[in-house]
Amino acid sequence: MAGYNQFDRRLETLIVETRTIWGAELPALSESDQKRIAQLLHQNPGQAARLNYERTHTGFIREITVTAADLERLEATHAG
Repeated sequence: MAGYNQFDRRLETLIVETRTIWGAELPALSESDQKRIAQLLHQNPGQAARLNYERTHTGFIREITVTAADLERLEATHAG
């Protein structure tokens, strides 16, 4: 099974659920900002700094832990 920082195209075809974890070092974000950021990260999971796949009975859960590096990258690419 894949672990952190290992994007796996094969497992991506078996994703049945996504999960987003917010690192403790991150600044406080509004619920709408969190939703937008999570959506952007899950649209391009291979770019997430911390990515994990968790096996379930029906497929896999894609878990992304949001980091400061993710926020900086998204700010740079989606500014304006």
